[in-house]
Amino acid sequence: MELKIFRTGPLEVNTYVLTDEISKEAVIIDIGGSFDIIKKYIDEKGCQIKFILNTHGHFDHILGEIEVQNKYPQIPIYIHKDEALHYNKMEDELHLWGFNYKSETLKPLFIDENSTLSIGTSEIQILRTPGHSKGSLSYYIDGKLFTGDALFHHNIGRTDFYDGDYDELITSIKKNLLKFPDETPVYPGHGQSSTIGEEKKFNPYLK
Repeated sequence: MELKIFRTGPLEVNTYVLTDEISKEAVIIDIGGSFDIIKKYIDEKGCQIKFILNTHGHFDHILGEIEVQNKYPQIPIYIHKDEALHYNKMEDELHLWGFNYKSETLKPLFIDENSTLSIGTSEIQILRTPGHSKGSLSYYIDGKLFTGDALFHHNIGRTDFYDGDYDELITSIKKNLLKFPDETPVYPGHGQSSTIGEEKKFNPYLK
């Protein structure tokens, strides 16, 4: 399975595109913008978008999905139901960050840790990682861990938003992310990648 990373949207979110060469299925995680560029890449590979996964509902991670919703309504967009706190107020959050942007409301489908999803023959493990936001999810796919804004390279997500909780985030990370082997690559919502072993050793928040 091939992984391609795009940095999209006003806050340069890491948008991850996984393509399976055998099934010709593609899955995208968090689209902050530039969907036309992503779609062109997938089309050139001869793949079809199976669905879009969201780690959480902050505007910088979902802004590009309004275009998907309008142009390709047949593509499922998945998120945890608790993230309605954010995607229903996306325009307000944009204004709080200084972006004068009018936006429609995202209309996603809901998933949680009990949902069953796959790409090709690879099952997608859905992990509850609240703390940065109430409905934050992480995904383990094909030996790779996509952590959104829960776990970063030598850092963790902010918890000063209205539904953030520092203790809950630390518990989420230790219980649901650090259980994976040390060599597991970690792909966060922003910035550079890491590994579980690297974070166990050097992340000051996880001591």
